[in-house]
Amino acid sequence: MNTQPFVFIVDDDDAVRDGLSMVIETVGLACQTFDSAESFLETYKPGTPGCLVLDMNMPGMNGDELQSELISRNIRLPIIFLTAFGDIPTSVRTIKAGAVDFLTKPVQIKQLIDRIQTELQNETLMSKQIKEDQDFHNRINSLTPREMEILPLAIAGLPNKEIAYKLGISYRTVEVHRTQILKKTDTTNFLELARECEIRRVSFGSKREGFHEA
Repeated sequence: MNTQPFVFIVDDDDAVRDGLSMVIETVGLACQTFDSAESFLETYKPGTPGCLVLDMNMPGMNGDELQSELISRNIRLPIIFLTAFGDIPTSVRTIKAGAVDFLTKPVQIKQLIDRIQTELQNETLMSKQIKEDQDFHNRINSLTPREMEILPLAIAGLPNKEIAYKLGISYRTVEVHRTQILKKTDTTNFLELARECEIRRVSFGSKREGFHEA
């Protein structure tokens, strides 16, 4: 997946696209422009992080409809509406649907750039968090069925002898599996592992069922 965030500008006005892209690239941000919602949908690769600066009134699919289409495709992309024909009901509707801002033309460039940079920073942090969560879940999934039985008991603080008794295995076997669990999950102790499971919202099912997100 491409991790470089982009500013996507969708506007049917050539002058607006050219002007905005020039300013955005001047502050060091990557930018792609589209003259219609349809061309954006044809080009955009789901999962590409960024921020969408979207006009409302365009020939064909308008900004409102593009927002709805992205929602229906489960594409989570922060949208900043930028339109010359804004009204309160429309702004309220789009914000309730998930848009992060609704600005009217002509817009103060500093205001727009500040808003874009804030959203890109949020996207970068979120992408990092998602990757860290997935990496941790993959490490948990690498555990054997027996290790998955021992893991929740060890996290709960049960001593090795009690875990061995509950599972009908030897004390030494529990010790070996505990060592392997910490090694595979890249943690130093079970207190740290318990915190990671809480942070990553990992909960455990019944014996041998593995884990799932809470």
